[in-house]
Amino acid sequence: MMDSRHHPAAVYLQPAFIICAAVLALAAGGMSVATKKLGLYLKKEPLPLKKPLDELDAGKLAPYRVVARQKIENAEVLASLETEDYILWVLEDPRQPARSPAREMLAFITYYRLPDRVPHVPEECYTGGGYQRLNTDAVSFQLGDADGGRTIPGRYLRFDKRMGDISLAPQQFPVLYLFRVNGEYAGSRDDARMALNKNIFRKHSYFCKVELVFNQSLATPAKEDAVAAGERLLGVLLPVLEREHWPEME
Repeated sequence: MMDSRHHPAAVYLQPAFIICAAVLALAAGGMSVATKKLGLYLKKEPLPLKKPLDELDAGKLAPYRVVARQKIENAEVLASLETEDYILWVLEDPRQPARSPAREMLAFITYYRLPDRVPHVPEECYTGGGYQRLNTDAVSFQLGDADGGRTIPGRYLRFDKRMGDISLAPQQFPVLYLFRVNGEYAGSRDDARMALNKNIFRKHSYFCKVELVFNQSLATPAKEDAVAAGERLLGVLLPVLEREHWPEME
């Protein structure tokens, strides 16, 4: 017969293990009670949008026109996105000259109703797709006039086309993006994560990424032109999202 001292289960019957397990169980129970008494929410509940993103009223984006509404058909790509709350629209600003590389832009908006991390940023998505990142700059968007408006943080990136790509895609293209996190704006993934991590006294948490890509023209807009074009669109788009789509935080 096998000596019980050498049996794999024997270790679980030793007094030291039993005491340790009891202490851990009491600690876990105490932590649960403590978090409830303190009003802490370490595990969040899903927070849906007030209205789905794909029900965004294009008429309220005037003077911008929606010239294309795209859908992600590849199941693997959609699964990797980790959300089905998104829109992928090409928007046109008819106020810009017909040949302006900032006249049209791709708006890619993704919403995460139960976030525990910030999985996708253009820095990684585009470089993972074979593009070379040339610039990464923090930028600010002024919404409204300088006296009564507000400043929103964001990010400017510039990418180079994949090596060996002989398509008619632009050689280089800028990308702008920002986050809306629990009712606040963040200009980078690190700032978005900090906003999520400090939200321990609420039972819900969310974030939404707003990304603008200038890849609809063979020409590449200069940084100041791309930022100015993004600022104009965000001045129209963000108030609609705030009023009609993003949830209110309790």
